[in-house]
Amino acid sequence: MERDQAKPLAPVSDLPSSDDGEVALHLKQVRRKKFVKCFGSVAALAIILAVVIIILIFTVFRVKDPIINMNGVAVTSLELINGTIPKPGSNISVTADVSVKNPNVASFNYRNTTTMLYYYGKIVGDARGPPGRAKAHRIVRMNITIDIIVDRILASPNLVMDVRSGMLTMVSYSRVGGRINILNIIKRHVTVKMNCSMTVNIFSQAIQQKKCKRQVDV
Repeated sequence: MERDQAKPLAPVSDLPSSDDGEVALHLKQVRRKKFVKCFGSVAALAIILAVVIIILIFTVFRVKDPIINMNGVAVTSLELINGTIPKPGSNISVTADVSVKNPNVASFNYRNTTTMLYYYGKIVGDARGPPGRAKAHRIVRMNITIDIIVDRILASPNLVMDVRSGMLTMVSYSRVGGRINILNIIKRHVTVKMNCSMTVNIFSQAIQQKKCKRQVDV
């Protein structure tokens, strides 16, 4: 009994204080609020950045189809017999002024260009242009010379009718294949094709009419 009464009590300083608990709880709530604010700020920034990227992809960085144009065609080296029929064994040279317009924010690197000339469905001449590069929002022009094999035209049963009318009706087919690369993120392979029907005046050696149709394959 005396031993129990002699046992010392715990120091007052060692006892938990209600004020200390409230301080700890307050600090925990403050840290939680800071974490929530920081997380919210990061999440909001990420959402804003994602929206900006999506807008850029569908506007500025949207890949647009290159445009190929046949600006003009000139006929040279046309040798005629009696001023009407092309001379057998000779070649007719056709120079086509072709341009490639790149409407994108990145360069369009294209491979060899191919141009073929048809006379009533038969290939009578073809030519290949060198590879090149169309810079962003620029137009690249090239002159492609096609040597027409006259003997193939003379073998056509439609030549007599065309000679009488003084007009040769031909069709050209041009093909340009290449790649557009935007920041190594957006990559797209495109092939631009163009078919042109034209009427050549045999006497003036000029193109009377020209109508073109374009197509893009991805």
